[in-house]
This record gives sequence, C-alpha cells and structure tokens, in this order.
Amino acid sequence: MRWRGRRESSNIEDRRGEARSNYSNRRMRLPLGGRRKGAPSLIVLVVIGGVLWMMGVSPTTILSMLMGGDMSMSQQTQTSQARSPKRSAAEEEMASFVKVVLAETEDVWGRIFQSAGKTYPEPSLVLFSERVQSACGSASAATGPFYCPSDEKVYIDLDFYNELKTRFEAPGDFAQAYVIAHEVGHHIQNITGVLPKFNEMRRSMSKLEANQMSIRVELQADCYAGVWGYYTNQKGLLEHGDLGEALNAATQIGDDALQKRMQGYVVPDSFNHGTSAQRKKWFTQGFEDGKISACDTFSVANP
Repeated sequence: MRWRGRRESSNIEDRRGEARSNYSNRRMRLPLGGRRKGAPSLIVLVVIGGVLWMMGVSPTTILSMLMGGDMSMSQQTQTSQARSPKRSAAEEEMASFVKVVLAETEDVWGRIFQSAGKTYPEPSLVLFSERVQSACGSASAATGPFYCPSDEKVYIDLDFYNELKTRFEAPGDFAQAYVIAHEVGHHIQNITGVLPKFNEMRRSMSKLEANQMSIRVELQADCYAGVWGYYTNQKGLLEHGDLGEALNAATQIGDDALQKRMQGYVVPDSFNHGTSAQRKKWFTQGFEDGKISACDTFSVANP
C-alpha cells in the first residue's frame, strides 16, 4: 500500500505508556509539618528521595515533594516522559501508518456522506499499550482492536500487528489497514443507528440469537472495510498483492479458523464474527461494488 508521505489524521490520542506509569497522573504529596505519630523521619525522607532520583524524577521535583508541595502539571509530564520507554523507529513508523490509514478512511467516508447531503462525524483513534480505559470500560491489549460506541473511538495496541503477522499468519500493510477499516465500519454502524438497534434488541435475545445477529453486524463492518478498499484502490494506493493480504487476514481471523487454531475444534453456535468464508465474501463484496447498499447483511437468509 502506498501510504508514505500522505496526510496523517489529527484525530489521534496517543496513550501509549500510560499503563506503565502508576503515579504520573496523580498528585503526589509527602506529609510534613508538625511531628506526629506515624510521620516520616528525615532518614526515611532522604531514602525516598534517593529512590525517586534513581527512577528518573528531577531533583527539583523531589525537593518540592519533600517540602510538602504538589507536583505541577509540567513536573508530572517530565516524570511521565522520564519513565516512558524509548520507542523504536519501527513502532513510530507503524504509528504513522495508522494515522495515514485513519486519514484515508476520513476522506472516503467524508465524501460518501457528503454525496448523501450529510456530514461525516469523524471518530478518534486511541493508541495504547498494555491496558486502556474507554467509555465502554477497561480493556487489556489481549482484547485486540475495538470500537467503543459510547465515546465513538477506535482503540488499538500496536503490538497487535505483531500478533497478526506472527501468530495469525496475516502479514502485510493492507492486512493491517483492513483491521482499522473494519473498526471504522463499526463507527459507521453506530452513527447510522445499526449498533444502537442491535444493542437494544440483544437484551431480549437468547445467547444463540445474539451471536447470530452479531455475525451480521461484524460482516457488515467487513463489507464497509471493503467499500473503503474500493475507493483506496480507485486512488491508485494499492499495490500488487494488497487485496490478497486483506483476504488472508479475513480468513485467518474467521471464527472457525480461530477456534481451530486455539482449541483444535469448532463450535458453530458460539460464532459471533463469521466464518473465514463469510468474512472474505463480504469484504470482497464491498471491495468490488463500492456501495453501502451492497452491505446489507441483515436482509439475506444466509450471510
């Protein structure tokens, strides 16, 4: 995929490293003043100061804390930066790639909505590591990329792409782009009323019925990702082999393929994203047709 040098989205929240810092977002104060039972001695305070210095806290900040002052926002930022691990060039390139892909989805869906006389409300994308807090609750990196309809944000840990490449055997930049486009597809469903309606209906559904409806929701998001791919291809951004990368990714993350890999057998009644064949089919349909109307997974008998 020809992405280098293209516009990067500004709708990015970079929260990488936040989970590693247990104190950088809190106001810290060491009690001083009148001597009272349980108050720390000077020796204890000196030891604490030495530990903080070894952790990268500046002497000025330590002195302020020992004198009973609060850390300023700038001091908190310095502390957080001091504790944040250095990011590799490969990781920063991946972050840049994600920003470009999000920008491309903004361009495509912005034009589609404009042609219908509407304005496209762009989602934000949150880069995180290890764990993140969203309006939908707390999630770990093991959750994988997800969309939260409550705050209209896409969340992704860049380490997932290593998993996609190695564990799920789905390498390639367009495979990575497909993942983002799929989550943005959920955003389209949210602002057009599909997700709110599904969340309301599932309250009165059995688990099996909810799973079957969830499959249709997920396949429509795959189809919307294909629609994005259609316009991306029209702009000449795709290279030979890109489509194959996306279809391979769709195959590797089908419910049947995942269950077969993880437990050695499949349980169709527990599927909630669709089989490999279904995910390939609906991505391809969106990619070849390029229209939202081609993505009606709810009116067909067998999606």
